[in-house]
Amino acid sequence: MTTAAVHARLRVTDPARWRALALSWERWAALAGRLAAEFGTRVTAVGGVWRGAASTAATHRLGELRRRLTLFRLHCWLADQAASEFAATLARARALLGHDRAAALALAARADAEATDRLTRLAEAMHTPAQPPPAAGRPDCTTPPADVRRWWSALAAGERNWLLATEAAWLSGLDGLPAADRDIANRLLLDDRRAELDRAIAGATGHDRDRLREVRDGLAALSDRLSDENGPRAYLLSLDIGEEGRAVVALGDPGRATNVLTHVPGMTADLASFGGELARAERVAERAAELSPRSSTSAVLWLDYDAPDFVGEAASARRAEAAAPALRQFQEGLRAGHEGPPARQVVLGHSYGSLVVGRAAAAGGFAADGVVFVGSPGVGAGSARELRMPDGEVWSTTARSDVVQYAAVAPGGLVRDLVVAAGVPVTGSWLAFGRPERDLWFGTNPSDPGFGARVFASDPGSGHVGYWEKGTPSLDTMAAITLGTAR
Repeated sequence: MTTAAVHARLRVTDPARWRALALSWERWAALAGRLAAEFGTRVTAVGGVWRGAASTAATHRLGELRRRLTLFRLHCWLADQAASEFAATLARARALLGHDRAAALALAARADAEATDRLTRLAEAMHTPAQPPPAAGRPDCTTPPADVRRWWSALAAGERNWLLATEAAWLSGLDGLPAADRDIANRLLLDDRRAELDRAIAGATGHDRDRLREVRDGLAALSDRLSDENGPRAYLLSLDIGEEGRAVVALGDPGRATNVLTHVPGMTADLASFGGELARAERVAERAAELSPRSSTSAVLWLDYDAPDFVGEAASARRAEAAAPALRQFQEGLRAGHEGPPARQVVLGHSYGSLVVGRAAAAGGFAADGVVFVGSPGVGAGSARELRMPDGEVWSTTARSDVVQYAAVAPGGLVRDLVVAAGVPVTGSWLAFGRPERDLWFGTNPSDPGFGARVFASDPGSGHVGYWEKGTPSLDTMAAITLGTAR
C-alpha cells in the first residue's frame, strides 16, 4: 500500500469503531461474570441437598464450567485492552495528520502491528489449555518486583491464564505484574467485593453501616468507570474495601505508555470521592496528549493509603510515613512490569499527598524520574537535595489563594508572624500574613525559592483544588513535566 493510500485510510478511520468493539468485549465479560456467579450458587445448592458419587460428579462439572467462564472473561478483557489501546493510538495519530504526516503514519503503523500481535497471541492462547504452573519459584510478599516480572514472563500463556482464573486474589496486589494482567485479576474480584459489602451492611448498624454504604457507593461508581466507553480505558490495579476503601486506577495502560503520571491525593481522599481525584489526574494526561500526540501518557490515581480525614490527623506525619513504603513498591512495580523501553515516571503529590511523595523520595532509590508538589503543607524535607531526585526534577507550585500555606504554618513561623503583625504599624498584618509562608508544618515550603525546587506558576485564584482547571498555567506545566518537556 502506498503512503498516500495509508494516509487516506488513516484520515477516514474512526477510532470510535474500535472503542465500540472494545466495549462489546467488555459486555461479554460482564455477561460471563453473571453466568459464573449463577453457577457458584448452583454448586452451593447441590452440595446442600444431594450426596453421593453423582452429586460429587455434578458439583465438579459445575465447577469446571465456572472456571471456563472465568477463562472466557479474561480473554474478553485481553481483547478489550488491545482494541482500546489501538483506538487511543489511532486518535493520537489522526491528531498528528495536520502537523506531521510522516509521524502520524509511523505511529499508526506501529499501533497496527502491536494490535495485530496482541490479538494473534490472544487467539493462540484461547486454543491453549490452561494448566497450573510449577509450584517452585512462586514469589511471595517479599519478592522484589523485578523478580516477580521475571517469574511471570517465564510462564507459558496457559499457566498465566490458570493463575489469573484461580488465584486472582493473590495476583491482584503483586507489584511487578504487568498492569494489563493485574487489571484482569482485580476485575475478577469485583463481584466478590460487592457481595462482601452487602453482607457487611446487612449486619452493621449506626455509623459503621453508614461508612459501609459510602464504600459501596464508591465501589459502584468505580465499577461504572471501569465499563465507561468515554475517555481512556481504565485499569484496576488494586482494590481494598476495608476502612473507607482504597483503589489504584490507571487511565490508559501504564505498562505500555511512554509517560506515566502517578497522582497521590491528600486529606479526605477515599473510595467514595475517588471520581474527583481521578478526573484531576485524567486532565493532565489529556493535556499531555494534546501537547505531544506522538507519545502515550497514562495517569494513575494512587489511592492506596489511609488519608487523614480531620485536621488533627493531618497534623501528624504518621500516615504519610506508613504510606511511603507502599508507594515506593508500587513505583518499582510499574518500572518492572513495563513493556519495551522504560517509561518516564513522574509522581505528583497534592496537599497531604505531597508529604507521602516526599517521604517516599527521601528514602532514596525512588523509581521516579521527577516529583511534583501541588498545594503542599511541606514534604518532610528542608531542601530539594534531601529528596535525592535527578537534578532539576523536583517541581512545586502553590497558588496565592491556596489556604494550605497559611493554615499549615510551622509553630515557630506563626509566632514570628504574630510578633511582626503586632510590632509594625499599619503594614504589620500584611507583612506577616499577606505573603506565602516559608516554614510550613512539615518543613520548608517547596514553593519557596530557598527550597531549591523548580517553582512553576499557578492561577492566583486556583485555591486548593483549582490547579487542574483547563486553561490554567499549572495544568500546562504539569502536563509538560509528565512529558519531560517543561522548561
